[in-house]
This record gives sequence, structure tokens and C-alpha cells, in this order.
Amino acid sequence: MAASPSSSANIVLAIFEKKTNTVDMYRPLRNYVAYHYSEREAQNVEDDLQTLKQLRYEIERHLDPSLPARRDVLQTYFKSLCLVETRFPISSDPDHVNALTFVWFDAFKPKQKASQQNIHLEKAAVLFNLGAVYSQIGCSYDRNTVDGRRQASHAFIAAAGSFAFLRDNASMKASVGNSTTVDLSVECAGMLEKLMLAQAQECVFENTIAKGSTPGVCAKISRQVGIYYEEALAALNVAPLSQHFEKSWIVHVQLKAALFYAEACYRYGLELHDKEEIAEEIARLRSAVSVLTEAKKSSKGAAVQILDAIGKLEANINRNLERAVKENDRVYLMRIPSPSLLPPIPSFSMVKPMAMNEVLDASKEKLFASLVPDNSAKALSRYTEMVDDVIRTQAEKLQQASELTRVRLKEMELPDSILALEGNFTLPTSLKEDVEAVQISGGPAGLEAELQQLKDLRRVNQELLVQTEELLQKEAREDSQFRSQFGTKWTRPQSSTLTKNLQDRLNRFAGNLKQAAESDGRIERSVREHSALMSILDARPIESALPSLARPIMSFDQNEDAIVGSLKQSLRQLETLGAQRAGLEDMLKDMKRKDDILPKLMTSTGSYDDLFKKELAKYDHICDEIAQNIEAQEQLLLQIQAQNDEFSVIFNLEDYKASREKAYKQIEAAIAKFREIKDNINEGLKFYVTLQDAITNVKQQSNDFVMTRNIQCREMIEDVQRQVAGLSFQDKNSGASFNSNYPSVGSQNQRASPQTDPRPQAPYYQPVEQPPVAPYGHHAPSPYGAPAHHHQPPPPYHIPPSSTAPYPPHQVHQQPPPGNHEYGQPAYPGWRGPYYNTQAQQPGSVPRPPYTIPSPYPPPHQSGYYKQQ
Repeated sequence: MAASPSSSANIVLAIFEKKTNTVDMYRPLRNYVAYHYSEREAQNVEDDLQTLKQLRYEIERHLDPSLPARRDVLQTYFKSLCLVETRFPISSDPDHVNALTFVWFDAFKPKQKASQQNIHLEKAAVLFNLGAVYSQIGCSYDRNTVDGRRQASHAFIAAAGSFAFLRDNASMKASVGNSTTVDLSVECAGMLEKLMLAQAQECVFENTIAKGSTPGVCAKISRQVGIYYEEALAALNVAPLSQHFEKSWIVHVQLKAALFYAEACYRYGLELHDKEEIAEEIARLRSAVSVLTEAKKSSKGAAVQILDAIGKLEANINRNLERAVKENDRVYLMRIPSPSLLPPIPSFSMVKPMAMNEVLDASKEKLFASLVPDNSAKALSRYTEMVDDVIRTQAEKLQQASELTRVRLKEMELPDSILALEGNFTLPTSLKEDVEAVQISGGPAGLEAELQQLKDLRRVNQELLVQTEELLQKEAREDSQFRSQFGTKWTRPQSSTLTKNLQDRLNRFAGNLKQAAESDGRIERSVREHSALMSILDARPIESALPSLARPIMSFDQNEDAIVGSLKQSLRQLETLGAQRAGLEDMLKDMKRKDDILPKLMTSTGSYDDLFKKELAKYDHICDEIAQNIEAQEQLLLQIQAQNDEFSVIFNLEDYKASREKAYKQIEAAIAKFREIKDNINEGLKFYVTLQDAITNVKQQSNDFVMTRNIQCREMIEDVQRQVAGLSFQDKNSGASFNSNYPSVGSQNQRASPQTDPRPQAPYYQPVEQPPVAPYGHHAPSPYGAPAHHHQPPPPYHIPPSSTAPYPPHQVHQQPPPGNHEYGQPAYPGWRGPYYNTQAQQPGSVPRPPYTIPSPYPPPHQSGYYKQQ
């Protein structure tokens, strides 16, 4: 035993390794291979034999003092022993490897030793030493730090896993025979597992205190530390361990158990005090004092740090106890319960033994891979097929029983009818998901806000349209004033001829807005007309809107509760049978996983059939339990059928089903209507955002036009003034040159006169071709969309010369070329009747709704009319 001090009470124990005598495994194993196989085969496994010899030598000599290296050697050697076991029968039999004898000394009483001619002792000793090395690694960390305590806890968990693996897989085999030691017994391995778990949980408790967790949490973790120590102490106090360990071991574990029980009482008392449960706090603290006082009576030989920790804890407990007693005497006047009547303090385990199956799995090792006796391999394959057939047959029976239960219960609508009676009924999964999707999107109550978004966006578009028109009108008025003032000297083109295309677009946009307002009105009317239908979707939870299965108003024998209770009990029994079937199937699979008879096959001298019969008998009891389970289920289903028939009659289940189905249909209709209106609103929002981009673009063009006209206006005023004052030269072609620099909006291909003004002037406006944007949809009959086959409609504000406008000019219309589209079409694509019933649009052909992806062109002067959601 080794002790390592850390904090006040963190004295933990490490286990010393077992010692062994030197063993030459190379020569006996090589002779066996040469005799039973061939000399050539012996030469083939020469390297494997040398590897095994070196591993055994390292186990004996401790060549590398590093603890992690020692751990790795032990794990590798154990996996090698697993491979040796399946290929080399080691015993005193003349036909076996009979020249090998393993000797191991007891770790706690080194004078005692075990000597056996089988590999089970060797494997058990290696597992014991692996757990011992893990415990030493845990003690090596600095447990004054949070990280050190965490690493130490992991090491102790691994140690517990090693000792648990020893107990479950090797102790019983190693204890067969006269020569054995107590340290490898099942009792000792179990005790060491609990001790390592106690020390791991203790490290977790100290970190919990360091993190400042609540007293209730600390009390639960501390209590589990005490429980682990108490379990280890119970094993130490009974045979065969009671006379095998030094007194200091028992004292240490006893004090730790008392310390952490008292610690749990102390922490739990803090929580009780905060809840003003003073009476129980006093009882808990008195119990803690009593346990510590009793433990100190047998503390001879204990570590000083543990005694100091006990003293400090006892002082804190007495202080809190004195305070609680005074408060109870003066204020609460509660009756103090007896400690024996108090319920146990809740505990919570934060650790469990590490699963060593994967760590010690030798299935991927290549050692002695070629040494599988042919007859043993064939026999093993045959046995495996027999086991698989047993498991397959039983698994099919279990699956059929579970499926039968599911179908029968569904036919009887159980347990749904019971849940409906208790108010816990829920919608079918698909319908519930649809309702949740509606509620997440805002539900019917959120449609008003989205309608307001439509109004705000329509108002923003209207304001932009008015601002643009006023901008052009102001420029036209100014041009008219100067033309009146200067007469024939004002030679630039009139504004109306240059802004014709812009005005046409603005007129079309105005028509679009008018039609869109009508579509918005139809949506608002639809919302009002169907608000009562959709109101059911606002119920939270939605089940509150469903009809309930009520008890009968009049009853003659008042036995409803008894019928419901018996039906519930039968359903619970059926559920228990189902859980048992799952456990039985797991038991079959686990038994097959552990069913390794290769060592028996390789050491067997009798008939394989007798061995198979004996081994397959292990599965008989599980097969019998499966048959009993299925039979019990059949009887129970008949009973449930009769009970459910009676239940249906008393509670008028048929009428309830009819009303429930009616409610389902109402919910489905409400969802369909909500989605229809929601799609129409989304379509409207997309339309307004697209239209806003178009109007904003035209407004920008208008701004550019007005700015350019203002600059040219100033220049022309200066020219006219110079002409009047005689300060400028006259050119008979100046008028033509000046006029050539004023192309109309949209006429980009006009040719300029060769004579130009001496000052170069850039054309004041060049219309920019815009990227194509779809206005609302793609339905030919719909108010706003282009034909459905148009995958890439041009922008709504791009008006082809021959297209149709909302306000058609007095000219002969031409058929627009295929693929052209403009805002001159009706307002809402997809409008058919009172709703927007748009077809599925091509991906990427239209922008997403404005509340999911912001428009790339933020509209000016929006001023909070419409905010992105």
C-alpha cells in the first residue's frame, strides 16, 4: 500500500504489483509446435516466440521504470496470452505443453505464492498488475490542481475497470486448484474495484467543491464517495479478506467512509438550512457527529492528514449544529426527528469502471496467426453455425411477438384512448409537425403583421413613385420657364421628348400598384373570412383544441374507475413483457459474444458432439424464458381485448373517434388555408420588393437626367448671355452642334453632328441595362406574371418598344418577342379567384421573400415603413 498526500483529506491508496519467478516460455512452446505441427511451422513462428519471450522478460525485470510504459507492456502481454491460450493447451497432460509452470506471489502477503500449470494464473496476475499500475499512475498526478485531479480520476477509473475485468473473466479460473492466492480472488478484485471508484469519485468531489457547486450537488457526490468506501470496507471485514490485509488498510477505508458520510450530511445541512428545514438539518448534523466520533475510536495508525480533515469538518458541523439548535429553540420550535427515521441522503455517481473489452481485445493481434489446428477450426465453425441457428430462431420468435403486440394494440387504439381520457392525447406525428411549422412561422395571429408589411411596402413604392414624378415635373417646369424667357435662343430639346420612356415606365408602375392594391384587398378579405377556421392553429398546445374523452354523465354501477385501472394495469404488464423480450434478446447476443469454446476444442480428447451438446445447453434456459414470455403475452392480449371492449362501451368511444376525426379534418383544412394565404402574402412581398428595386432604379435615372440637365442649363444660360453681350463668337452650325448632344432617354444609337461645341460634353443620360428580375411569378393567366415557361424574364421596368403597357399609347401594338416581360402586366402573378395559387417557380428565377433575404437595393426614404424580419 502506498499513500500520497494532497489536500487536507486527499490521501489515496496505490496497489503494489505482484512478483513472479522467471519462466522460459520459448522452449516449451517451440517444442510443442515442432512436435504437433512441423519444424517448418516452428521456424515460421520463431519471431512470435521471441516476441513473447521478450514480453515475459519485461514483465519480470521492469526494464522501463515509466508507469505508462509499464501499462503498455502489461496490456500487450495480456493480449499475447489470449492468443497463446487458444493455440497452446498448457496443463500437466502429456500431450499438452506440460513443461510450463507459472509462479506468482501475493501482492499483500508476499510470502504466499501460487504455482499452476495453466495460463489462467498468468492472465489473472497480469490483469491484477495492470490495475495496480493504473492506481500508481493516479497517485502520481498533482491532485492540488483541477487538471491533476481530473487526470487522477481517469486513472483510478481505469484501475477499477482492470479489477472488474479480473473479477469477471479470470479470478474464478485462476482460483481452481489447490495453489492460489487471496489477492486474485473474486472478493479481493471486487473490493479493489470499489476502492478505486471511491478514489476516482473523491477527485471529482474535490473538483466540484473547487468549481463552487451548490451544497445539494456536493452532498450527492460526497455521499457516493462514502458509499464506495463503505462497500470496500464491507468486503474487508469478511472472509477471506478480513485476515489478509494490514490493519492500516481497514482504518484508512473506515475513516474515509465516515469522513465522506459526514461531509455529505454537512453539505446537505447547508441546503436544508437555506430551505428553513431546521429540524432535519439538526438531525443530519447530529448523525454526522455521531459517525465521526465512532470512527475516531479506531483511528490508530491513520494518516495525520485524514485526522486533521476529520477535526476541521467536525468543528464546522458543531458550529452549524449549535446555530441550528439556537434558531430552532427561539424561532422554529420544530420536533427533531430521529436520525434512524431519516431517508438516505441522495447520491450521484460520476464515475464507473472503464470498459476493458476493447482495450484488451486480442482479435486484431497477429501473433501465432498461422497456428490454428485444422480440426479445431472446423469444429469451431460448426459450433458457431449451431449457435447462430439457435439465436436466429429465438430472435424471430421475439420479433414476431413484438409485431403482434403492436398490431393488436393499434387495432384497439391503445394506449391512445387511455391517454385521451387523461388529457394527454397528442396529434398524429405528421399533423403535429405541420401545426408546429405553422406556429413557428407566426400562426394565423401573425398574418396581420405580414399584411401590414404589404401595406407599408405598397406605401413606400407609392412614395418613391410620387417623388420620381415630382422630380421630372419640376425639371420640365424649369425648362419651360427658360424656353419662355429666351425664346428661340433656348435650343435644347424639350423635357417631355427626353423623358417619354421614363414617364411611360412610371405610368406602368402606377398601374401595377393599383392592381396590387386590389390583390392586397382580396388577401385581407380572405384572412377575415377564414379567421375563425384558422383560429384553431393558435391553440397552444394544439391538443387543447381537440375533443376530450369524457366520463359518462350517468352511471349505474359506478365502475368506470375500476375498468380504467384494470386496463392500465394490463397495459403495464404488457409493456413489462416487451422489456423482458428485449432483455432476453440481449442476453442471447451477449452469451454468444462470450461463448468462446476454442480452448476447450483444442484441449478436448473426446467427441466434439458431446462437447457441443453440453455447450449448447447453456442457451436452453433463455429459450425457455422466451417461450414463457410469448405464452404470457398471448393470454394478456386476450384479457386486454375484453377489457377494451368494456371500456369502449362505457365511454362511448365510437362517438369520440368521430369527433376526433372531425377535428383532424378541421385542423388540416386550417393548415391548407393558412399556407395558401401565407404563400399569397409572400408572393406579394416579393412583388413589392422587386417593384421597389425597379422604381428606385428609375428614380436614380431620373436624378441623373435632372442633374445633367441642370448642368447643361447653366452652360446654355452662359452661352445665351454671351451672345446677348457680344462676348461669344457666332457659328452658323452651333445650334446643330448643341442639339446633337441632347439625345432622348433610351435613344442610345442617335448619331451626333460632326460639328461640336469647343467644350466637350458627355451625353447627360445613358440608360443602364438592368439584370433580369421577375416581378411576382410565372403564370400566364395570373395578374402579374409572365408565361410559366419563361425561365429568365427581363426586368419589369425594361419596356421593349413593342410591348404592351397598362396605359397603351395611341399606336399599333406589335406582338412582343418571346421571353419579354414588363411591369405592364397585372399586379399579382398566381392570382386566381380570391387567393394566390402560383405554380412552383423555377429555382433562382425570383428573389426570396423580403423577410428572409434582404434586398440588395435598400430603398431610400423607407424610414421604418418596412423592416426586415
